[in-house]
Amino acid sequence: MQNFSIQMKREGKKIGLVPTMGYLHDGHLSLVKIAKEKSDVAVVSIFVNPTQFGPSEDFNKYPRDEARDLELLKSLNVDAVFMPDSNEIYQFNYQTYVDVEEITKKQEGEFRPTHFKGVTTIVSILFNCVQPDVAVFGQKDAQQAAVINRMVNDLKFPVKIIIAPIIREPDGLAMSSRNVYLSIQERKDALILYRALKYGEKLIEGKEMNPQVIIDNMRIMISGIESARLDYIRIVNAYYFTEPDFIEGGNEYYILIACKIGKTRLIDNILVQV
Repeated sequence: MQNFSIQMKREGKKIGLVPTMGYLHDGHLSLVKIAKEKSDVAVVSIFVNPTQFGPSEDFNKYPRDEARDLELLKSLNVDAVFMPDSNEIYQFNYQTYVDVEEITKKQEGEFRPTHFKGVTTIVSILFNCVQPDVAVFGQKDAQQAAVINRMVNDLKFPVKIIIAPIIREPDGLAMSSRNVYLSIQERKDALILYRALKYGEKLIEGKEMNPQVIIDNMRIMISGIESARLDYIRIVNAYYFTEPDFIEGGNEYYILIACKIGKTRLIDNILVQV
């Protein structure tokens, strides 16, 4: 992978990377299309990263379909697919990790304390292997994108980070590889997340500037769904991921949701400009 990238750069070509864990859907493919637009050589990595899964999470059950992924990427004329083995990435006695502080301790970090350390470590490794000029991430993992931006700024990676909009199903459900776990009824129940986010956005547009009032109203909506078990709703500054006492004009905020529908944990968000 490194040799390929070095050769491309010698030829004056710009490399775009889309890091994925496979089981691709239209959300991933939208990132690939952006990478192709912003670079000369589009590389997609497929690696189900064990270090970002907690002890009780679904690493072994995480959906995989390598052959289908490769067919989808072939249809988009991707230049290279990087599919390393876990033993190549984390060799025997692996000891080195990248850990971004502060922003990783909030929201998702409260519920998945080792998650972001695994994410920043694997993204650093992928950057070193692929040597991209541009890397594209999705807004659905908004906090992850903010953490990676922080890491890139702090460690001076020569990579431009692009955050692409969430791709949703026609009924509003955010596309996710984990949606495959949902039963027919749970799939219907999961729509409450987007409806609650849109309601929160509507309250802000109606000049409700107290985050707690918005969150309480959204909680009431979600509590009406029997299969839903809410981890959190948070309203955060879109850059720092701090939780304000009051929403102020001239800023951007994410409304974040993490919720289990049945046994499947889903995250979603909406970006609101005030």
